[in-house]
Amino acid sequence: MPYSYEPHHFEDFEVGEEFRSVGRTVTETDFVNHSMFTGDWTELHTNKEYAEDGNFGERVAHGPMTFSLATGLVYRCGFLERTVLAFLGMNYMDIPNPVFVDDTVQLEMEVTEAREISSRDDSGLVIIDSTMTNQDDEVVFEGDMKFLIQKE
Repeated sequence: MPYSYEPHHFEDFEVGEEFRSVGRTVTETDFVNHSMFTGDWTELHTNKEYAEDGNFGERVAHGPMTFSLATGLVYRCGFLERTVLAFLGMNYMDIPNPVFVDDTVQLEMEVTEAREISSRDDSGLVIIDSTMTNQDDEVVFEGDMKFLIQKE
């Protein structure tokens, strides 16, 4: 399935519709930039020697960084380009496995809900279930993302 989708207005989304992103390799720069942006320099993410003695044997991505990678892959697909009015949150989010430097991640998405909102006549609610896996097909992120999408 190609990843270069056309922008979707609210009316274009269908329950059951699926999307898949391109892959993206996580880099050392991603780790540093995330720490710089958030101010979170926890040693589990930033101290190689400390992390080697920990549960994972090496540094792992911050949980919020994993979520940020997932949202970036959604937007990179292009189907929300110029039609998304807001990210409204999530009903659930799970990070069952860590993301490491040099992992390559990809996101699979499915529209699980598309409904009118009585208080808005210019947009509707679209909920997209998402699962991000690494190069070994291990799930590293799952969650449903709620978007306010502009009507045509």
